[in-house]
Amino acid sequence: MTTKDFTTTILVDSTPQEAFNAINNVRGWWSEEIEGDTEKLNDEFKYHFEDNHRAHLKLIEVVPNEKVVWLVLDNYFKPEFFAALSIPFSNQAEWTGTKIIFEISKADNKSDSRRTQIRFTHLGLVPEFECFEVCSNGWNFYIRASLLNLITLGKGQPNSTGKPKTTHEEKFHATAK
Repeated sequence: MTTKDFTTTILVDSTPQEAFNAINNVRGWWSEEIEGDTEKLNDEFKYHFEDNHRAHLKLIEVVPNEKVVWLVLDNYFKPEFFAALSIPFSNQAEWTGTKIIFEISKADNKSDSRRTQIRFTHLGLVPEFECFEVCSNGWNFYIRASLLNLITLGKGQPNSTGKPKTTHEEKFHATAK
């Protein structure tokens, strides 16, 4: 079975518990400005990067050290953000109803191994989405660099107001000045 949903996988030198804890520390790898709780079943939180992207998310599945699933309850993309990047865009709520899934597993069967695999899937984020290029670029950075560094080095690279992290966030800032 093939899927077109955005997926990326990282291997980390950590335990599944350490990976699980880092994933739930959303302020440590995605945005310093997360509002709300991000750890337990039914927790809801809000993400925003300045006024360009806002999302309201809910934890709908939490299996300690194995899986975390967020449901995007509401989403807003600022059209000017995409216009500044020369990307046609009309669906400001494109993420609404999609799911963001983190699947955690040991990378091998050795009992003393600290190698852990994290499979990230944004279920519903498909190439047909207008935001696919920008969003997949963002997720690649936040999972493959920021979350990875939070787990392995103890410090991620979350965004915050005035501190763009992805290439698209940086391009928008350059044109907005």
